[in-house]
Amino acid sequence: MTNVFSEEKPEVLDYIEKLEKNNHIDPELFDKYKVNRGLRDLNGNGVLTGLTEISEIMSFIMDGDQRINCDGQLYYRGINVQDLVKGFVKEKRFGFEEATYLLLFGELPNKQDLDIFVKVLSHYRTLPTSFVRDIIMKAPSSDMMNTLARSVLTLYSYDDRASDTSIPNVLRQSLELIALFPLLAVYGYQAYCHYELGQSLYIHSPQPELSTAENILYLLRPDSKYTELEARILDIALVLHAEHGGGNNSTFTCHVVTSSGTDTYSAIAAALGSLKGPKHGGANIKVCEMFEDMKKNVNDWNDEEEISIYLRKLLHKEAFDKAGLIYGMGHAIYSKSDPRAEVFKKFVRNLAEEKGRMDEFALYSNVERLAPLIISDERKMYKGVSANVDFYSGFVYHMLELPTELYTPIFAIARISGWSAHRIEELLNAGKIIRPAYRNVHERREYIPINER
Repeated sequence: MTNVFSEEKPEVLDYIEKLEKNNHIDPELFDKYKVNRGLRDLNGNGVLTGLTEISEIMSFIMDGDQRINCDGQLYYRGINVQDLVKGFVKEKRFGFEEATYLLLFGELPNKQDLDIFVKVLSHYRTLPTSFVRDIIMKAPSSDMMNTLARSVLTLYSYDDRASDTSIPNVLRQSLELIALFPLLAVYGYQAYCHYELGQSLYIHSPQPELSTAENILYLLRPDSKYTELEARILDIALVLHAEHGGGNNSTFTCHVVTSSGTDTYSAIAAALGSLKGPKHGGANIKVCEMFEDMKKNVNDWNDEEEISIYLRKLLHKEAFDKAGLIYGMGHAIYSKSDPRAEVFKKFVRNLAEEKGRMDEFALYSNVERLAPLIISDERKMYKGVSANVDFYSGFVYHMLELPTELYTPIFAIARISGWSAHRIEELLNAGKIIRPAYRNVHERREYIPINER
């Protein structure tokens, strides 16, 4: 039976020609009017639209007037994220809760502070009565990001102070959403598996003594079992994805929407809509799909020449999705290296050893080394190119046996810490509504009465 809601009437197709004809802007006009498309210049520098104390991304140093690319560095509230990870790994602790505290409150917690904060998150890790049955189970979707956004917007109806934008209330809402995101994502996936795929339904309750990373694995797996290494690497992934400056697309979206004075649920739902895009949070899925295609078409995963031929085919739009991209390589800001990828790689190797997948790790390592050379040989580069965090994160999630449907939601589970910190920063500094300018380039015309057209 035809779904009328999804039906594409012939008239709709007839409109396409008009859309293409009347919405084309000559690319030369962007240079003429000095418009930085994507709010970025040719060197990848973003147009300065705000100030923040939450995080800093460093990809170059200045020597007089000369810009020198350097190894990428990422700082959370002034603390190098590599040092942050090194600290809690050395002490054999989970780090996501500590990173979240740091991002929200601007300082590292002591042991007592952290213990209290973990208990607060644990307290809020409970959905309203019947929410799972009435909301999550009633309309399952194959797209977990849409499920997550719908759940967030619906939580508005359960909040007695949903529209209150006072800082204490926004902080309470933020802590609740940080705590609830793992439940919303995993339960949404379980509902999809049961109602759409006909699989058994598993709804586990979160455990108060477990970290966010542990709870994700506990909630997701039918037997709730996981290894310590699995949980710790997922925890590191959450820390590395928690924040990445005020200018990334989803965080900037959160800033823009927050500046209008709207409620927390609307602001976070908007950020989710941004993160869902394949150019943003969905990038690691593309990396995995590309490597699956590579495995089928490259016989010897240690043959540099064979790998290079495939990579050149990617750039020439002759392989995989024919988009001309090597997914996971390059970043809008970083040039020589993405510090998140550098941190991640050290732990990915350990997981690959535990899972018996060192052959695949070798393939990833070969591509990481060869791709920048081939890209620089094939294309004019305005800055360096290196592996980004998405390059390895998809491989990690695959080894953790996480379903592809949850790859981007896990990004959201991490990044809501950063979104919340930026939303509160925007509210505290009471800035103007964000309203950049667009220049109109259409000529003026006279109105023609309908009988004369």
